[in-house]
Amino acid sequence: MKAGTRNGPVSGADWDRLVEDLRRWLGDLDPPSVTRIAEGTEDPFRVLVATILSLRTRDPVTDLAASRLFEAAPTPEALAAMPLEVLVETIRPVNFYRTKAVRLKTLAERLVREFGGRVPADLEVLLSFDGVGRKTANLVLAEGFGGPGLCVDTHVHRILNRLGFIRTRSPDRTEAALREVLPLAFWRPINPLLVRFGQEVCRPQSPWCSRCPLSDRCRRVGVGRSR
Repeated sequence: MKAGTRNGPVSGADWDRLVEDLRRWLGDLDPPSVTRIAEGTEDPFRVLVATILSLRTRDPVTDLAASRLFEAAPTPEALAAMPLEVLVETIRPVNFYRTKAVRLKTLAERLVREFGGRVPADLEVLLSFDGVGRKTANLVLAEGFGGPGLCVDTHVHRILNRLGFIRTRSPDRTEAALREVLPLAFWRPINPLLVRFGQEVCRPQSPWCSRCPLSDRCRRVGVGRSR
């Protein structure tokens, strides 16, 4: 792993400035869907379910599906008891809704059977659930339990590499790199800030470099056509 800015290695002050500028830029914009659900409920179960629903799905669709599902099944017990076809229709039209319905029902059944209906606050245990990867597990730890979860998705991976803050080849390697250099205080907020920034400005294709609040420190690594 390598890290640096235009002026040299990344320092604590660089991370402070990055997070401060992103928070100022975010202003009155809504945070990502899962973060809003976490702030409104402080329920690890809802964070876990909403995160699975949100995978490869736009926030407005996630919001609608999550609202319908939690109205019908607000607990692991209720979700485990829901007929699969009812669950399928309830979460439609999130992407891969049939696959997600099977995983959600299996997850709820296991929570009830093995954990008394409570989501475990353990990274390795969460990773043992079908369909729960490092991004989802870390997001549950951070947003559901307020713990030291470091959630790295494609936005976090892409943007920090573009900035030149790190040099990695995959989100998993980015997570490992950040665990070495990112101050613990920023582990929880870095994901929602960079997710919204990646959706609005630093997009995968044709990013809005002309209106980027971070342009003065960005190396534009791998950026071809921009706006």
